[in-house]
Amino acid sequence: QVQLVESGGGLVQAGGSLRLSCAASGRTFSSYVMGWFRQAPGKEREFVASITRSGTITYYADSTKGRFTISRDNAKNTVYLQMNNLKPEDTAVYFCAASERILPGRVSTLYDYWGQGTQVTVSS
Repeated sequence: QVQLVESGGGLVQAGGSLRLSCAASGRTFSSYVMGWFRQAPGKEREFVASITRSGTITYYADSTKGRFTISRDNAKNTVYLQMNNLKPEDTAVYFCAASERILPGRVSTLYDYWGQGTQVTVSS
């Protein structure tokens, strides 16, 4: 198993930036595909970005492509989400997730472990 703890959320004005971190403990971090998801009030959880075990390949939702960057540091057991040019519609609770599957997926049910989430609020 792996335990995940997100940090870095907060309140930011539109056009601003935030960097989320997700620290993992437990089993070998590099054995997991990692992903970020978000959930806004009254909406379903949606895919944001994912990254392969080695960090060489990344995937993004259309809504975040070009503005968000997912990365990982396997030596520090941490995955990051750099969010630039934030918009009010990015407001949500952001979750990191770990998957034991070989390739990253966009569906939340493909992920086996979840953090507790961190709130991101973007004001207009």
